[in-house]
Amino acid sequence: MKKNGNQALLPAGLQDLLMPAAAHEAEVVRRLIDSFSSEGYDRIKPPLLEFENALLSGAGETLSDQIFRLMDPSSHRMMGVRADITPQIARIAASRLQNAPRPLRLCYGGDVLQVTGSQLRPERQFTQVGGELIGITENAADAEVILAAVTALEAVGVKDLSVDINLPTLVPAIAKEFGYDAEQALELRVALDRKDAAEVEKIAGEHATFFLKLLNAAGSAQHVIDYAKDLEFSGVAAKEFAKLINVVELVTEAAPKLTVTLDLVEHRGFEYHTGTSFIFFAKGVRGELGRGGRYDSVSVDNVTEPATGFTLFMDTVLRALPKPKVARRIFLPHGTRRDEGAALRAQGWITISGLKPVENDRAEALRLSCSHLLENDHIHELGNN
Repeated sequence: MKKNGNQALLPAGLQDLLMPAAAHEAEVVRRLIDSFSSEGYDRIKPPLLEFENALLSGAGETLSDQIFRLMDPSSHRMMGVRADITPQIARIAASRLQNAPRPLRLCYGGDVLQVTGSQLRPERQFTQVGGELIGITENAADAEVILAAVTALEAVGVKDLSVDINLPTLVPAIAKEFGYDAEQALELRVALDRKDAAEVEKIAGEHATFFLKLLNAAGSAQHVIDYAKDLEFSGVAAKEFAKLINVVELVTEAAPKLTVTLDLVEHRGFEYHTGTSFIFFAKGVRGELGRGGRYDSVSVDNVTEPATGFTLFMDTVLRALPKPKVARRIFLPHGTRRDEGAALRAQGWITISGLKPVENDRAEALRLSCSHLLENDHIHELGNN
């Protein structure tokens, strides 16, 4: 078959997922969803396209630059391709499921498309799998979604998991209490996020010592909790920190072997979050396995309710897993009865049927990447020669 380079070329950040990777991804997605479902998360399936205003409401507000847009020829309204599924879940919860009992547990799996990739994730199309817990403010909900994700990831074979828990509302609360205006608070938050001590000292002024100490509040969970207690948070910041401590306690009690770290000034990527947030990592694996946290679920009609949830990124999850086992493929020479193939398939074999007579069934089986050959009603394992 002749190759046509121009027709085979794909845009940057897009790829064809071939065998066996495509089947492996589908199987892992199924197992993740099964794990969520076993904890009461009902699967829903939002559309790939929506009207632009729906995609950009609530949690989707920060995604404006990442959405591909097109004109709907039917309604003449602007539509967008989803860049994240979470805003769609919020819309469904606040509209079609507004009368469903709370807390509402939903899960999903599907592809998203973004305008640009990043250094850590150059892919612009990838699969998201996740869960949302909507309509409850208790700290137990934050702990539940973290543990649900951890349980599912471990179930599919991810090793050496860790979760980095953050509190993106802490710095804004402290800045407000210290009397910084909105511009100063934003500059300070950015400097802290970049771990830029010199810039933090310059912006913080008389409170520089406090914020430089806060900058170092990162590491193992218990170490950070003990360290941060000396900072003597007050007001809203103290309440937020107390919630964080409780979530950490609930998570570590339920999963004592899980590595839990804290970073009290991390904010990048959590712009729409309103409380405890988190990122999942696996030792030796590039990039995030997933992330999530607490947010306000806001509908197009500005109906708001508390929510928390997580999203797993399948491209990274698959990198954290061992290569899939090679499937047992057996070649059925031309003329093999259909019921013989059915019996083998019932035993778990993948059958490849010969559609015409060939001179050498063994050679044909090897050519078609089969591991076994059915010959004279016997199964023969094939070597590489």
